[in-house]
Amino acid sequence: MVFDKLPTLKIGKYVPKFPVIQGGMGVLISGPNLSGSVAAEGGIGTLATVGIGMASMTCSVDNFFRKNVEALKEAVAKAREKAKGGILAANCMCALQDYEQQVRAVCEAGIDIIISGAGLPLKLPEITKDFPDVALVPIVSSLKAASLIVRRWMKSYNRAPDAFVVETPNSAGGHLGASKIEQVDDKSLSLETVIPELVAWLKEIKLNIPVIAAGGIFDRSEMLHAFELGASGVQMGTRFAASAEGDASDAFKQAYVNAKKEDVVLINSPCGLPGRALRSPMVEQYLANIDHNDPCIANCLAHCVYRATHKTFCIARALIEALQGNWNEGLFFCGSNVWRVDKIQSVREIFADLFGKDAVAAH
Repeated sequence: MVFDKLPTLKIGKYVPKFPVIQGGMGVLISGPNLSGSVAAEGGIGTLATVGIGMASMTCSVDNFFRKNVEALKEAVAKAREKAKGGILAANCMCALQDYEQQVRAVCEAGIDIIISGAGLPLKLPEITKDFPDVALVPIVSSLKAASLIVRRWMKSYNRAPDAFVVETPNSAGGHLGASKIEQVDDKSLSLETVIPELVAWLKEIKLNIPVIAAGGIFDRSEMLHAFELGASGVQMGTRFAASAEGDASDAFKQAYVNAKKEDVVLINSPCGLPGRALRSPMVEQYLANIDHNDPCIANCLAHCVYRATHKTFCIARALIEALQGNWNEGLFFCGSNVWRVDKIQSVREIFADLFGKDAVAAH
């Protein structure tokens, strides 16, 4: 397969130069600088909406939700300046208390695409009904989840998704599409199983929308394998998180560069989903059943074990510490291939590795 035969990725009215979506990574790991830079290079840049308002640690629980809306609109504007006319998406987690406010905020700010997971976005068409040009892309890990969304959306809103991101819990980073850690390695949730199943089912019901493969995709060969399975695009997170343009601190990126394969572990997130992260000292304490006594700083999750019981840890605080590069106190979410990050590259260099220097130069 050569470059001129790669699939064309069309999501709603949006067609990127390259069939690559940069994954949404919070808190502010994929902020306006990274998402705007990816969009400018011809991919789809994704702004993670979770916790943007508390990234500076200057707002209180009382004004967190208002601050988040303000910060989101500012972030979309900053990303748009960098995007040079490119395509911008927002990743909005269903598990958040202010999910609907975040979705409306990015729509009002002029986002092109909303990618939504960490739960099933069953009401997303209703929330975005005043913004018909915004493409809607659920994240799923199984055909069952995708079919449920299609049936519900068609029945309630007479609207189909504009695409699906299939994210395998086998190797993806951050919160995973499995209900229990024991299911994370389930081969029935692998890209090799779900992508062909979903592509065939969409063809059967005559729904012409793209399927995007996510989880564990790091280089060109893995991208091409996803296309061979039937995907029209790929989503990549971990490799972009450690890019020069990434919004995280240099210390965060260096943690990725230093990572070894055995440093990647699975945890149960306070939101109730399994997650994949680096074995930082904070994670070591969690794995040893040592609970934290920090106060809840944001009331951010709709369902939070820590807020309810003070067991585990405050995920908002831990993600902010990681963003700022605090190895001892941070939660460093990552994909299973983080150990393959051996240097900090620019976004352009990553695209050149995937598509060739000539193709990137011609963009």
